[in-house]
Amino acid sequence: MSRRVAYLNGEFIPETEARVSVFDCALMFGDMIFEMSRSYGQKPFLMREHLERLYSSLRYVQIDCGMTIDELEKATHDLIERNLPALNGVEYMVMHDITRGGIPVYSDVIKEGTDPVVIITTFPLVRHIGAMLEKFENGASFVVTRQQSVPSRFIDPKAKNRSRLYYKLADLEAERAEAGAMALLTDEQGFITEGTGSNFFIVRDGEILTPAPHNILRGVSRQYCIELAARLGIPLKETSIEPYDVANADEAWFATTPFGMVPVTRFDFNPIADGRPGPVFGRLIEAWSKSVGVDIIGQSREYAELMKTWKP
Repeated sequence: MSRRVAYLNGEFIPETEARVSVFDCALMFGDMIFEMSRSYGQKPFLMREHLERLYSSLRYVQIDCGMTIDELEKATHDLIERNLPALNGVEYMVMHDITRGGIPVYSDVIKEGTDPVVIITTFPLVRHIGAMLEKFENGASFVVTRQQSVPSRFIDPKAKNRSRLYYKLADLEAERAEAGAMALLTDEQGFITEGTGSNFFIVRDGEILTPAPHNILRGVSRQYCIELAARLGIPLKETSIEPYDVANADEAWFATTPFGMVPVTRFDFNPIADGRPGPVFGRLIEAWSKSVGVDIIGQSREYAELMKTWKP
Protein backbone atom coordinates (compact mmCIF):
# COMPACT_ATOMS: atom_id res chain seq x y z
CA MET A 1 0.00 0.00 0.00
CA SER A 2 1.38 3.40 -1.02
CA ARG A 3 2.00 5.97 1.70
CA ARG A 4 2.01 9.71 1.24
CA VAL A 5 5.20 11.71 1.59
CA ALA A 6 5.72 15.33 2.57
CA TYR A 7 8.23 17.88 1.31
CA LEU A 8 10.34 19.34 4.11
CA ASN A 9 13.23 21.68 3.27
CA GLY A 10 14.28 19.94 0.07
CA GLU A 11 13.58 16.36 1.13
CA PHE A 12 10.63 14.03 0.53
CA ILE A 13 10.00 12.15 3.76
CA PRO A 14 7.10 10.03 5.10
CA GLU A 15 4.22 12.33 5.98
CA THR A 16 3.99 10.86 9.47
CA GLU A 17 7.60 11.88 10.14
CA ALA A 18 7.31 15.54 9.08
CA ARG A 19 8.07 17.71 12.12
CA VAL A 20 9.23 21.16 13.14
CA SER A 21 10.95 22.10 16.39
CA VAL A 22 8.90 23.09 19.42
CA PHE A 23 11.12 26.21 19.39
CA ASP A 24 10.11 27.17 15.85
CA CYS A 25 8.62 30.64 15.37
CA ALA A 26 5.44 29.00 14.05
CA LEU A 27 4.75 27.41 17.43
CA MET A 28 6.09 30.22 19.57
CA PHE A 29 4.42 33.13 17.74
CA GLY A 30 2.08 31.71 15.08
CA ASP A 31 4.73 33.14 12.73
CA MET A 32 3.89 31.16 9.60
CA ILE A 33 2.61 31.96 6.14
CA PHE A 34 0.51 29.37 4.35
CA GLU A 35 -1.64 28.57 1.36
CA MET A 36 -4.12 25.81 0.71
CA SER A 37 -5.11 24.85 -2.82
CA ARG A 38 -7.02 21.86 -4.12
CA SER A 39 -7.55 19.62 -7.11
CA TYR A 40 -10.51 19.09 -9.40
CA GLY A 41 -10.38 15.83 -11.29
CA GLN A 42 -7.07 15.25 -9.42
CA LYS A 43 -5.50 18.21 -11.25
CA PRO A 44 -4.32 21.25 -9.23
CA PHE A 45 -6.67 24.22 -9.58
CA LEU A 46 -5.36 27.82 -9.64
CA MET A 47 -2.09 26.63 -8.13
CA ARG A 48 -0.05 29.49 -9.54
CA GLU A 49 -2.50 32.07 -8.18
CA HIS A 50 -2.18 30.58 -4.70
CA LEU A 51 1.62 30.58 -4.93
CA GLU A 52 1.65 34.20 -6.09
CA ARG A 53 -0.37 35.17 -3.03
CA LEU A 54 1.96 33.07 -0.88
CA TYR A 55 4.96 35.05 -2.07
CA SER A 56 3.11 38.34 -1.57
CA SER A 57 2.45 37.26 2.01
CA LEU A 58 6.10 36.30 2.50
CA ARG A 59 7.21 39.73 1.32
CA TYR A 60 4.76 41.37 3.72
CA VAL A 61 6.10 39.48 6.76
CA GLN A 62 9.72 39.63 5.56
CA ILE A 63 10.46 35.93 5.23
CA ASP A 64 12.86 34.76 2.53
CA CYS A 65 12.11 31.07 2.13
CA GLY A 66 15.20 30.49 -0.02
CA MET A 67 13.25 29.28 -3.06
CA THR A 68 11.90 31.05 -6.10
CA ILE A 69 8.23 30.67 -6.90
CA ASP A 70 9.14 28.46 -9.86
CA GLU A 71 11.26 26.21 -7.66
CA LEU A 72 8.45 25.87 -5.13
CA GLU A 73 5.95 25.15 -7.87
CA LYS A 74 8.18 22.41 -9.28
CA ALA A 75 8.65 20.86 -5.84
CA THR A 76 4.87 20.92 -5.41
CA HIS A 77 4.21 19.10 -8.66
CA ASP A 78 6.95 16.58 -7.80
CA LEU A 79 5.22 15.91 -4.48
CA ILE A 80 1.82 15.51 -6.12
CA GLU A 81 3.27 13.05 -8.63
CA ARG A 82 4.81 10.99 -5.84
CA ASN A 83 1.57 10.96 -3.84
CA LEU A 84 -1.00 10.29 -6.56
CA PRO A 85 -0.87 6.49 -6.11
CA ALA A 86 -1.65 6.93 -2.40
CA LEU A 87 -4.52 9.35 -3.04
CA ASN A 88 -6.63 6.57 -4.56
CA GLY A 89 -8.27 8.65 -7.28
CA VAL A 90 -9.91 11.22 -4.97
CA GLU A 91 -9.53 14.97 -4.78
CA TYR A 92 -6.79 16.33 -2.57
CA MET A 93 -5.64 19.55 -0.98
CA VAL A 94 -2.13 20.93 -1.23
CA MET A 95 -0.86 22.79 1.83
CA HIS A 96 2.14 25.11 1.74
CA ASP A 97 3.44 26.13 5.18
CA ILE A 98 6.47 28.39 5.53
CA THR A 99 7.80 29.36 8.96
CA ARG A 100 10.46 31.92 9.85
CA GLY A 101 12.39 29.06 11.40
CA GLY A 102 13.73 28.30 14.83
CA ILE A 103 14.29 31.07 17.36
CA PRO A 104 18.07 31.66 17.44
CA VAL A 105 18.37 31.70 21.25
CA TYR A 106 17.33 28.01 21.18
CA SER A 107 19.67 27.10 18.32
CA ASP A 108 21.62 24.55 20.40
CA VAL A 109 18.53 22.33 20.70
CA ILE A 110 17.07 22.82 17.22
CA LYS A 111 18.50 20.08 15.04
CA GLU A 112 16.91 21.58 11.90
CA GLY A 113 18.75 24.88 12.36
CA THR A 114 17.16 28.31 12.45
CA ASP A 115 16.58 28.98 8.74
CA PRO A 116 13.02 29.24 7.38
CA VAL A 117 11.19 25.93 7.09
CA VAL A 118 9.32 25.06 3.89
CA ILE A 119 6.68 22.33 4.14
CA ILE A 120 4.40 20.98 1.41
CA THR A 121 1.78 18.31 2.07
CA THR A 122 -1.15 16.73 0.29
CA PHE A 123 -4.24 15.27 1.91
CA PRO A 124 -7.41 13.63 0.52
CA LEU A 125 -10.52 15.83 0.68
CA VAL A 126 -13.09 13.05 1.07
CA ARG A 127 -14.14 13.96 4.61
CA HIS A 128 -13.93 17.70 4.00
CA ILE A 129 -16.15 17.65 0.92
CA GLY A 130 -18.48 14.88 2.10
CA ALA A 131 -19.22 16.68 5.36
CA MET A 132 -20.33 19.75 3.41
CA LEU A 133 -23.23 18.01 1.63
CA GLU A 134 -25.95 19.20 4.00
CA LYS A 135 -24.84 22.81 3.55
CA PHE A 136 -24.63 22.43 -0.23
CA GLU A 137 -28.20 21.16 -0.31
CA ASN A 138 -29.87 23.27 2.39
CA GLY A 139 -27.48 26.15 2.95
CA ALA A 140 -25.26 27.30 5.78
CA SER A 141 -26.23 29.44 8.76
CA PHE A 142 -24.10 32.51 9.54
CA VAL A 143 -24.19 34.67 12.66
CA VAL A 144 -22.39 37.95 13.31
CA THR A 145 -20.08 37.50 16.28
CA ARG A 146 -18.85 39.95 18.85
CA GLN A 147 -15.36 38.82 17.88
CA GLN A 148 -14.39 41.10 15.01
CA SER A 149 -11.76 40.96 12.30
CA VAL A 150 -8.27 42.17 13.13
CA PRO A 151 -7.86 45.54 11.38
CA SER A 152 -5.29 45.69 8.60
CA ARG A 153 -3.45 48.45 10.51
CA PHE A 154 -2.45 45.74 13.01
CA ILE A 155 -1.98 42.60 10.90
CA ASP A 156 -3.10 42.82 7.30
CA PRO A 157 -5.42 39.85 6.58
CA LYS A 158 -4.38 39.96 2.92
CA ALA A 159 -1.25 38.13 4.10
CA LYS A 160 -2.48 34.61 4.76
CA ASN A 161 -0.95 33.73 8.11
CA ARG A 162 -1.41 31.24 10.92
CA SER A 163 -1.99 33.87 13.63
CA ARG A 164 -5.70 33.11 13.64
CA LEU A 165 -6.86 32.90 17.24
CA TYR A 166 -9.57 35.47 16.48
CA TYR A 167 -11.00 33.09 13.87
CA LYS A 168 -11.20 30.28 16.42
CA LEU A 169 -12.83 32.48 19.05
CA ALA A 170 -15.43 33.60 16.50
CA ASP A 171 -16.14 29.98 15.53
CA LEU A 172 -16.66 29.01 19.17
CA GLU A 173 -19.00 31.94 19.69
CA ALA A 174 -21.03 31.08 16.59
CA GLU A 175 -21.39 27.45 17.66
CA ARG A 176 -22.60 28.53 21.09
CA ALA A 177 -25.18 30.81 19.49
CA GLU A 178 -26.59 28.11 17.21
CA ALA A 179 -25.48 24.53 16.64
CA GLY A 180 -23.74 24.28 13.29
CA ALA A 181 -23.68 28.05 12.70
CA MET A 182 -20.66 29.69 11.11
CA ALA A 183 -19.12 33.02 12.11
CA LEU A 184 -19.43 36.17 10.02
CA LEU A 185 -17.00 38.87 11.09
CA THR A 186 -17.24 42.64 10.97
CA ASP A 187 -14.70 45.47 11.07
CA GLU A 188 -14.43 48.30 13.59
CA GLN A 189 -17.20 50.22 11.79
CA GLY A 190 -19.56 47.26 11.82
CA PHE A 191 -19.24 46.43 8.11
CA ILE A 192 -19.14 42.77 7.07
CA THR A 193 -15.63 41.53 6.32
CA GLU A 194 -15.44 37.75 5.90
CA GLY A 195 -16.08 34.36 7.41
CA THR A 196 -13.41 32.46 9.30
CA GLY A 197 -11.60 31.21 6.24
CA SER A 198 -14.10 32.28 3.59
CA ASN A 199 -15.27 35.29 1.61
CA PHE A 200 -18.88 36.41 1.63
CA PHE A 201 -21.37 37.39 -1.10
CA ILE A 202 -24.98 38.51 -1.20
CA VAL A 203 -27.41 39.21 -4.03
CA ARG A 204 -29.75 42.18 -4.04
CA ASP A 205 -32.04 43.02 -6.97
CA GLY A 206 -30.02 40.86 -9.35
CA GLU A 207 -26.66 42.39 -8.40
CA ILE A 208 -23.93 40.54 -6.49
CA LEU A 209 -22.35 42.44 -3.61
CA THR A 210 -19.17 41.40 -1.80
CA PRO A 211 -17.19 43.26 0.89
CA ALA A 212 -14.61 45.76 -0.36
CA PRO A 213 -11.08 44.31 -0.31
CA HIS A 214 -9.75 46.20 2.70
CA ASN A 215 -9.87 44.26 5.97
CA ILE A 216 -10.28 40.86 4.31
CA LEU A 217 -8.26 38.06 2.79
CA ARG A 218 -8.52 38.59 -0.94
CA GLY A 219 -9.43 35.00 -1.63
CA VAL A 220 -8.45 33.15 -4.78
CA SER A 221 -11.92 31.56 -4.81
CA ARG A 222 -13.44 35.00 -4.23
CA GLN A 223 -11.66 36.27 -7.33
CA TYR A 224 -12.83 33.25 -9.31
CA CYS A 225 -16.45 34.01 -8.31
CA ILE A 226 -15.93 37.56 -9.54
CA GLU A 227 -14.57 36.29 -12.85
CA LEU A 228 -17.42 33.80 -13.29
CA ALA A 229 -19.98 36.54 -12.66
CA ALA A 230 -18.34 38.67 -15.36
CA ARG A 231 -18.45 35.75 -17.82
CA LEU A 232 -22.15 35.25 -17.10
CA GLY A 233 -22.93 38.96 -17.38
CA ILE A 234 -24.08 39.23 -13.76
CA PRO A 235 -23.34 42.67 -12.28
CA LEU A 236 -21.07 42.62 -9.23
CA LYS A 237 -19.88 45.33 -6.87
CA GLU A 238 -17.19 45.35 -4.18
CA THR A 239 -18.66 47.60 -1.51
CA SER A 240 -19.45 48.13 2.16
CA ILE A 241 -22.07 45.65 3.41
CA GLU A 242 -23.86 45.93 6.75
CA PRO A 243 -25.67 43.18 8.66
CA TYR A 244 -28.91 44.96 7.67
CA ASP A 245 -28.06 44.29 4.00
CA VAL A 246 -27.51 40.60 4.67
CA ALA A 247 -30.80 40.28 6.56
CA ASN A 248 -32.62 41.77 3.55
CA ALA A 249 -30.66 40.01 0.81
CA ASP A 250 -32.24 37.87 -1.90
CA GLU A 251 -29.57 35.20 -1.47
CA ALA A 252 -26.06 34.70 -0.12
CA TRP A 253 -23.09 32.33 -0.25
CA PHE A 254 -19.51 32.00 0.89
CA ALA A 255 -16.47 31.14 -1.23
CA THR A 256 -13.54 29.10 0.00
CA THR A 257 -10.93 26.87 -1.59
CA PRO A 258 -12.01 23.42 -0.32
CA PHE A 259 -15.63 23.75 -1.52
CA GLY A 260 -15.63 26.49 -4.15
CA MET A 261 -18.84 28.21 -3.09
CA VAL A 262 -21.57 27.17 -0.64
CA PRO A 263 -25.03 28.75 -0.22
CA VAL A 264 -25.97 30.63 2.96
CA THR A 265 -29.69 30.43 3.74
CA ARG A 266 -29.85 31.61 7.37
CA PHE A 267 -28.47 34.76 8.93
CA ASP A 268 -28.64 35.67 12.60
CA PHE A 269 -31.22 32.93 13.28
CA ASN A 270 -33.60 33.91 10.45
CA PRO A 271 -33.96 32.69 6.86
CA ILE A 272 -32.49 34.71 4.02
CA ALA A 273 -35.36 35.34 1.55
CA ASP A 274 -37.21 31.99 1.20
CA GLY A 275 -34.49 30.09 3.07
CA ARG A 276 -33.29 28.13 0.05
CA PRO A 277 -30.20 28.33 -2.20
CA GLY A 278 -30.86 31.03 -4.79
CA PRO A 279 -30.76 31.12 -8.60
CA VAL A 280 -27.66 33.30 -8.92
CA PHE A 281 -25.74 30.88 -6.72
CA GLY A 282 -27.08 28.07 -8.90
CA ARG A 283 -25.81 29.71 -12.09
CA LEU A 284 -22.37 30.32 -10.64
CA ILE A 285 -21.87 26.86 -9.13
CA GLU A 286 -22.98 25.30 -12.42
CA ALA A 287 -20.49 27.46 -14.32
CA TRP A 288 -17.74 26.56 -11.85
CA SER A 289 -18.54 22.85 -12.19
CA LYS A 290 -18.41 23.06 -15.98
CA SER A 291 -15.12 24.95 -15.95
CA VAL A 292 -13.36 22.28 -13.85
CA GLY A 293 -15.14 19.26 -15.31
CA VAL A 294 -16.54 18.19 -11.93
CA ASP A 295 -20.12 18.30 -10.62
CA ILE A 296 -19.18 20.02 -7.36
CA ILE A 297 -22.40 19.30 -5.47
CA GLY A 298 -22.63 15.81 -6.98
CA GLN A 299 -19.10 15.10 -5.80
CA SER A 300 -20.11 16.10 -2.29
CA ARG A 301 -22.91 13.51 -2.44
CA GLU A 302 -20.46 10.89 -3.64
CA TYR A 303 -17.95 11.69 -0.90
CA ALA A 304 -20.63 11.82 1.80
CA GLU A 305 -21.25 8.15 1.05
CA LEU A 306 -17.58 7.32 0.66
CA MET A 307 -16.58 8.95 3.95
CA LYS A 308 -18.56 6.34 5.89
CA THR A 309 -15.82 3.83 5.20
CA TRP A 310 -12.92 6.10 4.17
CA LYS A 311 -9.51 5.83 5.79
CA PRO A 312 -7.02 8.51 4.74
